[in-house]
Amino acid sequence: MGVGKEAKHKHMNFTITITNVSTVEELPGYWKDQDYINLLEAFNFPDANTVKPENLREMLHMAITDFEPNEAAEIVLTYKLSKRLNEGQIAQISNDMLLDKISEEYPEIDLHHDLFSINQLLFKAFNGKFPNAKATLADFSMVSKDGFAGEITKEMVLKSLNNGISDRNLIKRLFTEQMTTAKKFEEADGVLWELNKKDATNFNLVTSEYWLKKEEFEQPEFEGHCLLTEDEESRNS
Repeated sequence: MGVGKEAKHKHMNFTITITNVSTVEELPGYWKDQDYINLLEAFNFPDANTVKPENLREMLHMAITDFEPNEAAEIVLTYKLSKRLNEGQIAQISNDMLLDKISEEYPEIDLHHDLFSINQLLFKAFNGKFPNAKATLADFSMVSKDGFAGEITKEMVLKSLNNGISDRNLIKRLFTEQMTTAKKFEEADGVLWELNKKDATNFNLVTSEYWLKKEEFEQPEFEGHCLLTEDEESRNS
């Protein structure tokens, strides 16, 4: 690949309309009934698979509180993240979680989504012994002004949001170059936990309030600009 080729990028323009933003303390659908059953078993609850679905969560809260908070954290972390974290890391996080919002502070940001839902399960079960974390949900439309009809990615959404969110926003401050130039936004997948496509132009995003607060959406409608590198563009065209 020659130098000229490497420098190529595509400038895309979208009209972004923010239709709804809300702040939540848990993400519906993250924990499935089977997760609750598996966790009940992990917490030594007898006959977990005989509990009625509507009672699973309440029973799990009771089972969890038979344990010390850090022990309970270790069990849930092991269940969800043992493929990603070793025993030492899990032990460390299970203690740190009682003091800090680990789902915001852990250096591997692609784990924040899981750590948030683990934290909130424990926060609810222990009635506040764990710090409370929050997530931001936003519904928006994104209409191309130059005929782009490819896949809209998390990276493209974040870059395009730059013009409509407050300068105090953490993403803008930490990732200024990725948001405003053609530099690849490697962390976009970890920053945006979910990007759900409703139809060709309407989307829903889920992220941590740490990254994007409701009040940081300053414009209900704005022009979004997105610079992509050539290889990124070809992947999305």
